[in-house]
Amino acid sequence: MLFLLVAAGVILRKLGILPDSAKQVLTDLVIDLILPCNIISSFLIEFNLDILKGFAAILLIATLIQFGCLIIANTFYNKEPDRRKKVLQYGTVCSNAGFMGNPIAEGVYGAEGLMYASIFLVPQRIVMWSAGVSYFTESPDRKTVVKKVLIHPCIVAVYIGLFFMFTQISMPVFLENTIRNVGGCTTTVSMILIGTILAEVKAGSIFDKGIMKYTLIRLFLIPFLVFICCRLFPVRPMISGVSVLLTGMPAGSTTAILAAKYDGDYIFATKCVVVTTLLSLVTIPLWCMVL
Repeated sequence: MLFLLVAAGVILRKLGILPDSAKQVLTDLVIDLILPCNIISSFLIEFNLDILKGFAAILLIATLIQFGCLIIANTFYNKEPDRRKKVLQYGTVCSNAGFMGNPIAEGVYGAEGLMYASIFLVPQRIVMWSAGVSYFTESPDRKTVVKKVLIHPCIVAVYIGLFFMFTQISMPVFLENTIRNVGGCTTTVSMILIGTILAEVKAGSIFDKGIMKYTLIRLFLIPFLVFICCRLFPVRPMISGVSVLLTGMPAGSTTAILAAKYDGDYIFATKCVVVTTLLSLVTIPLWCMVL
């Protein structure tokens, strides 16, 4: 299903039905409306102690993963030119998990998987607006970081979802149905958007040693290390699975955006995003089979 949705995006872009400007419009639509509704609806379940323990476990795992990614980012790319190095470092600590990971976590593990995925992404969003941005610019002040994280639409959706889950208050049926229906568009719109990005890749331009090395680290090495560590400790299969899947997501589109804005290698960054996104269509199903 995911392959067909991506293919639809490629075809719509090739035919010009979705123009180049559609990427930004669809991105804003998903991040600001569809995904927040999907996150809220994932929290509309009966609350129990096991869920609370799961929150604590996946938050700890996600935090440790971010520390590990920071170590890898500051170790593996020291021989790269500066403009490429900052791209690779940012792309290592900040994946596309927030955009592409949520619908995949929901597709594999259902609403509960999406709920845990939303919690998993909190540490990454913090790193994204602090250490991540500092690779391209001077590190922003603490107030800026806190503001960026606290008011992000997906984080606000987590607050709302947690409120309804902890209080077990039922919202009006018409409102709940609206939120669920809007949120139900997440997978379709997200995968079509991925297709519009892939439509612009030129096959002959992807054979770059730096990109291949980064792809191996982003899509295989990091999720493999998470998989092994989760197996060594008594981690619930769903929490382990969500952690591995979201860690194995491709480079986020913000990698190319920040590279263009702050004198990074924008062409190289775009290739990293496109190549890892394209190959993730193979590696993600493989990780699902392993899990």
